[in-house]
Amino acid sequence: MTEPAAGESPKVDPKLLEILVCPVTRQPLKYDAAAQELISEAAGLAYPIRDGIPIMLQDEARALSVEE
Repeated sequence: MTEPAAGESPKVDPKLLEILVCPVTRQPLKYDAAAQELISEAAGLAYPIRDGIPIMLQDEARALSVEE
């Protein structure tokens, strides 16, 4: 992983994103680079990415709103 520029979020390894699935539904995730989250539409959850590391714990996930 390369170091991000000042004010920029760390990048997540694209190969990692290919193999990660939602721990609740085992369905693929969508990467939201702007929000630094991995979105599980099937579970209605958004898993945070902190310092370039996906936090794949249901207790750490944010519930998606109806608009999302």
